[in-house]
Amino acid sequence: MDTPRSSWRNTTHDWASTVDLGHLASVRQDAGTYAPGGVRHLVLEVLAYAADEAECNDRGEGRCVVTLHPDGSVSVADDGRGTDTRLDDRGQVVRKPVMATKDLRFFGHPGAQLLPDGHPRRGMSVVAALSEWLVHTNRRRNGSWTQRYEHGVPVTDLTPVAGDGSSGTVVRFRPDEDLRVAGGLTADELIRLAAPWQHLSVEVGDRRTG
Repeated sequence: MDTPRSSWRNTTHDWASTVDLGHLASVRQDAGTYAPGGVRHLVLEVLAYAADEAECNDRGEGRCVVTLHPDGSVSVADDGRGTDTRLDDRGQVVRKPVMATKDLRFFGHPGAQLLPDGHPRRGMSVVAALSEWLVHTNRRRNGSWTQRYEHGVPVTDLTPVAGDGSSGTVVRFRPDEDLRVAGGLTADELIRLAAPWQHLSVEVGDRRTG
């Protein structure tokens, strides 16, 4: 794009901001409100973005794979366009700050979209803020990058990774311990909850046992 970030149009997030520490802190201070039901709700927050991609792409459908890992982390991989990533006027790569800043569509809006668990959608920053760590990898036609966050704060630079000819986003996160013990999570339950997203095919793999 090669233009100043401050001139970019904000649709879901503020491109001029890298990290909103106040926002992340407020989410962490009220985990019960932002992650009712614990890990289940966080997974649905991530799936909602995959569903957005599936509905808006040229095919009108998409595929997503959720994996429950033995260490308590969850990964969500979709085949969408990959998180929007651009070049600024200094030639620096900038990825939309979906993990570290609020989603402008949902925060402060009492009529925010409801997720399939019946609770309001707040955005990906809730997942990042309430996770010990989160790794966000996106593949686009113009390149692929990964970055690690701890409680929503970037702890690595945006690092290029080798492309594989595909596009999409992978989010792997390990929720805070209090959320992990708040309630069980099963593959069957996730598939049932994801059913309302008719444009998105969801597969769930449980590696926690056996």
